[in-house]
Amino acid sequence: MDKTTITSVIRVENLCKSYKKVKAVDNVSFCVNRGEVFGLIGPDGAGKTSIIQILAGVLKAESGKAFVNEIDVTKNPEKVKSLIGYMPQGLGLNLYDSLSIEENIDFFRGLRLIPEEVFEKNKKTLLEITRLTPFLQRQAKALSGGMRQKLALVCTLLHLPDVILLDEPTTGVDPLSRQDFWNIIHGLVRQRGVTVLLTTSYMDEAERCHRVALMHEGRILLQGKPEELGNLEEIFIERVTGRRLETEDLKLKRYSFNKGKKLIISCHSVTKTFGKFKAVDDVNLNVMEGEILGLLGPNGAGKTTLIKMMCGLLPPSDGEIKITGYDVKKDKSKVWDIIGYMSQKFSLYRDLTVRENMRLYAGLYSVKKNDFAEIIEMIGLKGFEERLTKDLPLGIRQRVALACALLHEPPVLFLDEPTSGVDPVARRSFWKIIFQLSREKNVTVLVSTHYMDEAENCDRLCLMHNGKVIADGSPEELKRNSEKISGSLIQLKTEKFMEAYELISKEFKEVSIYGSKIFIRSFVPDTTKLRINEILRAAGIIKFEITSIAVPLQEAFVDYIKKG
Repeated sequence: MDKTTITSVIRVENLCKSYKKVKAVDNVSFCVNRGEVFGLIGPDGAGKTSIIQILAGVLKAESGKAFVNEIDVTKNPEKVKSLIGYMPQGLGLNLYDSLSIEENIDFFRGLRLIPEEVFEKNKKTLLEITRLTPFLQRQAKALSGGMRQKLALVCTLLHLPDVILLDEPTTGVDPLSRQDFWNIIHGLVRQRGVTVLLTTSYMDEAERCHRVALMHEGRILLQGKPEELGNLEEIFIERVTGRRLETEDLKLKRYSFNKGKKLIISCHSVTKTFGKFKAVDDVNLNVMEGEILGLLGPNGAGKTTLIKMMCGLLPPSDGEIKITGYDVKKDKSKVWDIIGYMSQKFSLYRDLTVRENMRLYAGLYSVKKNDFAEIIEMIGLKGFEERLTKDLPLGIRQRVALACALLHEPPVLFLDEPTSGVDPVARRSFWKIIFQLSREKNVTVLVSTHYMDEAENCDRLCLMHNGKVIADGSPEELKRNSEKISGSLIQLKTEKFMEAYELISKEFKEVSIYGSKIFIRSFVPDTTKLRINEILRAAGIIKFEITSIAVPLQEAFVDYIKKG
């Protein structure tokens, strides 16, 4: 941020909140300055939502203090509600599905008692920046995840508050909408000096904030500027486990397409329609033995539908799918014998122990042996065998689900968003198991994910959007090829980045803000760097740093969606 007068708009001091025996917020302290985007970063269950709800005046704290604009929210929760905009977690959960976009906006205007003149002006401004004007008559239930979140943001900001509290605003939102969302947030900060506190489980979103606090089990592990903290995932793992990551832990060998490898999964012109809606549209896809294929795409892209068709759980409307040569339509029972499937939602019995769940699934798969020692050791479940699954941490529950999917030793494994909401330590352990299965046992793995950093682990990525495959290749290939669509990526750092952004965005089209950094896309990077240098120096900005950087996978995905 520019070095202007800084005052704390949000201040949290020694805040505590428990649910029965679980300490959700444990002695948390931090502050958020005026005109700052501050991120509470951490997995599900870290305590982020509880803090946001206390600050919004909808949840009582047990001890400690929380101030918004010097109002103690723990004593006067009602007094703060007119000053803030609060958007709860979930894809537009504060909306009414049966109402249109315009009707939802009008309803929230009534709740806020906003004067007509102020309302019309604010409504016009917010609809323009969210690009929702052409869809005013569309019902909320017919909107995509990204559009729902934009509408929820419009309803949250109708009274144009000075403080915005956003709980997991981009979870489940497609990359293009995520980028739009962040542009809107930074636009409000830049133009109106709005203060933003948001939560997210995406570690890669930290760099879009001015400052962050990394949370785990109700406590803040560390806080500061993202560029000064370093790799948050590695830091998280080091702080939680007490050990540094070894270099070899991070070196994941890419799959090699040897001539001897067999074709395991084959999709030919696969289409799935529900009424007039095409959920999957003419998909062609081949996956080889031992390969880890990542299926990327937003909610509604068709990933889960495609996986269910591959598993024989849904019949294709058109096209052909073969697993190790078996047609999923004609040989469904044979296909089920050779695949393991871990669904998006936790599918085990919560009132059974780990061992009892495994025995149940062994019976379903006709696996006779009841000694699960080998798989318990491999998956890392030793010591958890007699515990009820409902009492296990999310990461361990996901391991149990994986163990049950592997009991019959399938050569093909389908994982539908297996690490959603799981902490980085559990995610890293999960991926080690996936690599062990692929590299040592030649298991073919198809995994869908929302996490771009996780997608980097895959041998090959298949990007889906609106039911179609829009790109296919290794992570490195996709990032390189994206430069042909939008150009190379230039990063600008300067203490006067607000002023710099205003100057640069007048000259170049592809400009975006990432926290306190500015990204510029250009097909002539050297010429662009010289021009940026000229513009900044002419404006009296002397201290700055211009560098070319690799295109992140998130940016590459956005490029392919735009091209599509």
